[in-house]
This record gives sequence, structure tokens and C-alpha cells, in this order.
Amino acid sequence: MPDEIKPIQKIIFGSPGTGKSYEIQKIAINQLKIPFDEATKMLSNTVKTVFHPEYTYADFMGKLLPLTQGNSIIYKFYPGHFIRILGMAYKGLIEANKDHYLLVIDELNRGNAAAIFGTVFQLLDRESDGWSSYEVDISEMELVGLLEAMRLKPIIQDGTIEIKEGNTKIPCEDFCQRRKGELAANNSDGSRVFSLLQQRRINIPPNLSILATINTSDESIYYLDSAFKRRWDWEYVKAPVRGASIPEKLRDVNLIINGELEGAWSHYIVGINELIKSNHQVIRRIEDKQIGWWFIKPEDNQVDLEQVKDKLMFYLWDSVFARDKRPIEEFLSNSDNSVKLTAYSDFLDLMQEFMRKVGELGKK
Repeated sequence: MPDEIKPIQKIIFGSPGTGKSYEIQKIAINQLKIPFDEATKMLSNTVKTVFHPEYTYADFMGKLLPLTQGNSIIYKFYPGHFIRILGMAYKGLIEANKDHYLLVIDELNRGNAAAIFGTVFQLLDRESDGWSSYEVDISEMELVGLLEAMRLKPIIQDGTIEIKEGNTKIPCEDFCQRRKGELAANNSDGSRVFSLLQQRRINIPPNLSILATINTSDESIYYLDSAFKRRWDWEYVKAPVRGASIPEKLRDVNLIINGELEGAWSHYIVGINELIKSNHQVIRRIEDKQIGWWFIKPEDNQVDLEQVKDKLMFYLWDSVFARDKRPIEEFLSNSDNSVKLTAYSDFLDLMQEFMRKVGELGKK
């Protein structure tokens, strides 16, 4: 393991649009020293996945799927996201390079994380050297998928896994024994990898980090038990409030209404959050309901009222003030006019007035 890089196992959580994915990018570049390609806007040595209600252990570790070849159908094992990144990290250790590898899991709590991780859950405990505290067994097919992810050439011959080298085929156990011995003197981590493979076991290595995100406002989620939670570090990304530093990319962004510049978009974001905070008595978990700088992504340094209508207004109506509409009725009312919001269309009819008042609130 490169001495200057220690593995990170962290969950980044916060309300929508707060920049959780950007925070992961910063951690990857600054702390894990993972290269970022400006052209593709992608991190090197990274496998990314998104959990959802239909995501399973097989998606995470690997699964057999039918493949048509001519008039026949064969079954091929496709390594899952975890096996793929694990194979990349193992290969890095064997080659004794200084690279670090990263698994990114977006929306961790939208899938059944305990079921998805399965026995891999045990590997989340780490020792001071970065290796997992425990090892877990893997199936024959998972081993084949792992070997493929390591860019080796495994084949199954008469029920035996063999590694192809040139024109020869070597039983997997013999191949691992030989490579383990070759690396023992100068590359203990690489030797350890082959020792694990020889036993058909896996262990998370010190050159592999796992970063995940949780959108705390999503109520269609699975519960994360305390045993799962304690195996991670946690980082909360705050929602914008008064006095918060405005991201450079947002400083010149304006809200456009009817083709006219209405005001700095940052004022409206802060105003929305101040409105939510001021109604903490009727809104449950206000930290989760606030919006982030990137809740709506500007286009050409502007946010159009149509974007507000399609995304922000419905979010406020359906998620933030779903239980009680009185706070926004009171916010829109004045001494001359008492507002009553019976349907969502009533709220949309007052959208411009609502945004004007929100902007004023954010300027204070």
C-alpha cells in the first residue's frame, strides 16, 4: 500500500442537490490521488453503481446470463461491480503500482444494502494496514469472474479452473502457488492476493476505497441497521443557508422570468431553505428537506422559470409541505389577500409571486 494513501470507507449524506457527488470527486482526487480526466469528466480506476429496489447481490458480485452464439445459447458469467473493482485492485497490488482504486455507490439506501452486500458485509471491517479483518469464501463462478477482472485468462476444463498462459493451461491452484512464491520476497501484498485466490477467498485490500451517497430526503428507502452503519465513516454535506459561501460557478447565475433577469439564483436557494427552516414545527426532518446549490442545474448561467415549475415547485408541494400547506398559504398571503391552496395548480398560478418573495427572503 502506498504509505501516503489510506483507504477510505465513507458515506456522504445530505439533502438533494448539495453536491454529494462532487464531494466524492474531491475526495478521490485530493485524498486518494485518483486521476480525473477533464475530457471525459471521469475518474480513473473507478467503478460506479447506483443501488435501487431491484438491485441484488448478483448485480454486485456477478451472475450468469444467457448469450446467443449462432443457433445455440450458452451461459456467461458477468462480474458484478464489486468483483470488477476488486479485480482491478488485486491486479494493481500484483503489479506493485502506486495506484488507488475506488468503488462509488450512489443512492446506497435505495437498495437493500444488507442483502446486496451479503457476506461481503464482513469485509467492511478493516485493520490498521488497510486489509479487511476477515476473509469470505466465494463460489467457483465468482472466482472465474474475479480472475477475468484481473486480466488473467481463466477457463473451466472438466470442472477444473485453469489459467491459460500462451499455449499452456495451468490448474488455478498451481498457478496461484507459483505466483505466490515468486512475489513472496519483494511484494507481500501481491503474494497475499494469490494466497487468497488459492483458497477461493477474498479480502478487501488497502488500495481499494468505497464511497457511497445517501439522499436523506428520499422517503422510499431501505433501513440501514446500526451494524452496517458503524462500519462506515460519515460526512454530512450542508444545505445553503444565510452567510454560506456561494460556489464560483453559481455566482453569476440568475433566475429568468419572462425573458428578464429577475435576480441572483443563489438568493432563491437560500430563501427556500430559510422558509423551510422557519417552519420546522410542521416539517419533519428539515435538514433533509432543504435543497442544495445544484438542486437545479443552470444552463448558460441562468435558471428559467420553467425549470423551477417542473422541479422545484412540485418538490415543495409534494415532499416538503406534503402534510400541511398552511405555511406556504401564510407565506403568500398579505393583509389584502388571504391565499388558499386547494390544488397544485393553485400553487403554480402563484409561482412568480412565490419566487419573488423567496428571493427577498434570501437577500436578507
